[in-house]
Amino acid sequence: MIIRPAKNILGSLRLPGDKSVSHRYAMLGSLARGTTRLANFSTGADCASTLGCLRQLGCVVRSAEDGMVEIEGRERLAQPSASLDCGNSGSTMRMLSGVVAGHDFLSRLHGDESLSRRPMARVIAPLQQMGARISAGPGERPPLEIRGVSLHPIDYRMPVASAQVKSAVLFAGLLAEGETSVEEPFRTRDHGEQALRAFGAELTRSRNRVTLRGGQKLHAIQAVVPGDISSAAFFLCAAALFPGSNLVIENLLLNPTRAALLDVLKLLGARISVINLEEHHGELVGTVKIEHGSLKGTKVAGGQSVALIDELPVLAAIAPYTRDGIEIRDARELRVKESDRIALVAHNLRAMGAECEEFDDGLRVPGGQKLHGAEIDSGGDHRIAMAFAVAALRAEGETRIHGADSAKISFPEFFEMLERVVER
Repeated sequence: MIIRPAKNILGSLRLPGDKSVSHRYAMLGSLARGTTRLANFSTGADCASTLGCLRQLGCVVRSAEDGMVEIEGRERLAQPSASLDCGNSGSTMRMLSGVVAGHDFLSRLHGDESLSRRPMARVIAPLQQMGARISAGPGERPPLEIRGVSLHPIDYRMPVASAQVKSAVLFAGLLAEGETSVEEPFRTRDHGEQALRAFGAELTRSRNRVTLRGGQKLHAIQAVVPGDISSAAFFLCAAALFPGSNLVIENLLLNPTRAALLDVLKLLGARISVINLEEHHGELVGTVKIEHGSLKGTKVAGGQSVALIDELPVLAAIAPYTRDGIEIRDARELRVKESDRIALVAHNLRAMGAECEEFDDGLRVPGGQKLHGAEIDSGGDHRIAMAFAVAALRAEGETRIHGADSAKISFPEFFEMLERVVER
């Protein structure tokens, strides 16, 4: 994909449904009584992998061209006749492991080459504590074989903050007898908890600790999945780069555990307003308007890095255009995503002529730099491809992004939508 420089970002957008919400609604819909109907379901390949696995587990799943997905719940899933294909989706593999661990049959879960390199130890450990028998490849990487059993509850303190692991343990806890608790070191996105409540489950939270009683029955829902704020991040950061930008994004997920990007952009100096804020199934949804402001600089660390883990690559990609630069720390998790995102961001920034300092857990990118067009290596990683499409909009000359097709993993419409709001 070739990206040419832009003058402004102008217009309005409605984005495909949030990936995190779509995954969780689909999985819980498979366990609920009745038919769950989900409008604006994520169009990404990752969520399609979840739907494919649910079909393999005996669910009737219907997908329409208008973004509507219907899932006929089974309460108890059926033994799959073949290995469950999770594609590139770590979300599918980790959270679905919690679901199948509570079913008395053998499941095998595999993924593509990228997913096969990603560590699964953090989800294997708590599920084994609950009684599931799990084997994995070398280094506790995929494929996974899970012999589901009648699970027992646990009180689990997560060594590393992970919303996917938290959801996996809670989903398994729903199928266990007794109360399961999960305590996280930092507050992570709470879509799993909100989704469980939406489907009728009761759970309690005390600070960073969530407790769920097993054996509760779920009931099907009808919902519109709000727009994906991690996808919105690319457009918001692009709009922040140009003096004449004026962008509106409607029906956007604004869950407080996901909206940290808006706070960071405000800190940098972008002018942001939120209107039409409503609550749907426990999730806050609204319209965001962003206009350019003189971008300063900031440091992202600690719990903020956890909250912004998906948005950090695009923040690093626009850092050279800020006045004081951006430093990112406590983000070692970026090393084990679809690629080593720290290394790839640093490599591609340097290819565009920027200076940056790479750490084991992050980056420091000075501000006040001018970038030029370059050959960008996405590493087959959707967020790297999209982040550098944004950086290229203000660079001098054309930028060629290799592996741009990887955007289909989360956001197939990205490049088309970007062209729709770019003024040249």
